[in-house]
Amino acid sequence: MYRSIALTIAASLAAGAASAQVFVIGEGLARDCFDLAKSDNYFFRTAEQTCSRALQEEPLTRPNRAATYVNRGVIRMREGNYEDALQDYGRATEIQPELGAAYLNEGATYIYQKDFDAALTPLNKAIEYDSAEIFAAYYNRAIARENTGDVQGAYFDFQKALELKPGWELAERQLKRFTVRDETEG
Repeated sequence: MYRSIALTIAASLAAGAASAQVFVIGEGLARDCFDLAKSDNYFFRTAEQTCSRALQEEPLTRPNRAATYVNRGVIRMREGNYEDALQDYGRATEIQPELGAAYLNEGATYIYQKDFDAALTPLNKAIEYDSAEIFAAYYNRAIARENTGDVQGAYFDFQKALELKPGWELAERQLKRFTVRDETEG
């Protein structure tokens, strides 16, 4: 019995990409940067300056420095400053190559830019490195896959995202757009 998955409606970019922040251990500007990125309730200039000051002025451990680059990248990405965000994620992975959240957010940035082919490589790495918010990596990869023509892969990734985060409305909404049909039936 062969089953195929068909999209019930045409959609290019059905929903915005999910992003993740990286927790910083300790107090100070780096922690403030994390709190701002997590809150999504800030003035861009102030938040970016807080993160930049943390990177310039605080003696950070390697993991906290990498996390702060990711958090500043998230803030920049939300503002539409994609090139600077991508540079921040690149710096984070230079410091900590297996930091899944950096790859997750790199993929999200490419999705916001509608460069779905480019999004796949970092999203695959986010999944490989078992990002803390791996459900979001599967969700984002589903968006990228759908927009590169891999509808079946998108369906399975949306399912995996929902399996990893049961009740997640975004994934549930995406799955409602699909119809699974048995190709052996006439």
